[in-house]
Amino acid sequence: MPKRDEFIAFIDDLKSVSATITEEQRKGLLRRAVQQHDLSVDEAIQILKASGLVIGEKENYFEVLGFSIEGFQNQNESTIASQVEVAHKKLYRESLNAGGRPRADGRTEEQWRTLLNQARDILKDNQKRQAHIEILQSDVTPSNVIFVEEEFNDSQPPPSRTSEQDSMMLIPAGEFRMGSDDFDMPDDEKPAHTVYVDAFYMDKYPVTNAQYKEFLDENPQWRKPPKWYEQDRKHIEAIDKKYHDGDYLKHWTGNNYSQADADHPVTWISWYAAMAYAQWVGKRLPTEAEWEKAARGGLTGLKYPWGNSIDFSKANYDLEVSKTTSVGTYPANRFGLCDMVGNVREWCLDRWDKSFYKRSPRNNPISDGNIIDMMDNFTSIKTSRVLRGGSYVSTSKNARVAYRSGDTPFFTCLNIGFRCVKEVTS
Repeated sequence: MPKRDEFIAFIDDLKSVSATITEEQRKGLLRRAVQQHDLSVDEAIQILKASGLVIGEKENYFEVLGFSIEGFQNQNESTIASQVEVAHKKLYRESLNAGGRPRADGRTEEQWRTLLNQARDILKDNQKRQAHIEILQSDVTPSNVIFVEEEFNDSQPPPSRTSEQDSMMLIPAGEFRMGSDDFDMPDDEKPAHTVYVDAFYMDKYPVTNAQYKEFLDENPQWRKPPKWYEQDRKHIEAIDKKYHDGDYLKHWTGNNYSQADADHPVTWISWYAAMAYAQWVGKRLPTEAEWEKAARGGLTGLKYPWGNSIDFSKANYDLEVSKTTSVGTYPANRFGLCDMVGNVREWCLDRWDKSFYKRSPRNNPISDGNIIDMMDNFTSIKTSRVLRGGSYVSTSKNARVAYRSGDTPFFTCLNIGFRCVKEVTS
């Protein structure tokens, strides 16, 4: 196994028993990457950023679900699993019903639900549960995870994951070169121009079928209508026909997705539906400039998030797989974002304007209106919206970070999904 893959496997083993590590453990992991896996510091930092490990204090998953270590002694595994499921279901439902209220512990409700899921998965698994107990009862990591103790000079610590949303990555403020001047590329990508964008958080992955189902469960007015819906509209809550083209959630059976596709990006989603979901979780769709800055991952003038060439080990495109794949299947870019090209095209906030780059503002450009007004009145918008990022059916040319397209806000398609962003607040 290549040294890089060995280190990634080591990280995965650690994450299986604890999604939270201390700052000292982070430095230990960087030391290990350099000394035992022959990686550079920068390579190790990017792997840690993409891993999903959170830097913080030890998390007690027993307390998260309202248990104690002692309470599980002398219990058989089936009883423990049942108790964990009951506690998780109760707390998870309470969190969904709470909406966007602030929590006393400083977490958002979405972050709390992620923690609940981690607690359930670890406490139901005997091996992971015992490893977690070992972490809680000592000041060291589990016996199968060894750190080197020498001093490590970390002169450039990596950007930390957002404390606002555990599933989001921080995109730093700054300028970048947007668009492309390549002679053989479409005119709507020209001219390449310098743009400044404020810092923001972006979802690490596109919104999945499982996440979208949570939204529908709480917002029946956005559910998929049954076939007899138009003839007997008054008897059921469902999405209004003016917010989709008739193929909304076409890949679902009724209002349920295939369990095999739970972690695949949700598709057949209109711009209106994406906006409604984003508003529900306290986020919004990205502007076109935010999307491209995030997709480029801090690299300048390159065709893809990682360089100037693409192959099937890096993205899901050109019908190599012939369907969507689980989010996170392919490597993240330097900002820790996955599937920025390939898998699904993604809705953006802006109005589709082929010639916008010729007159684009330099700071935080958006092609029409302002963000607050659009979020407040999105159901009244009729003009076409921007789509970015190639999908699993896209050619390599259409999977470039500079590639642009657009469609009507009620349009749905087998390869269109979305992800959300959130502004950084002081």
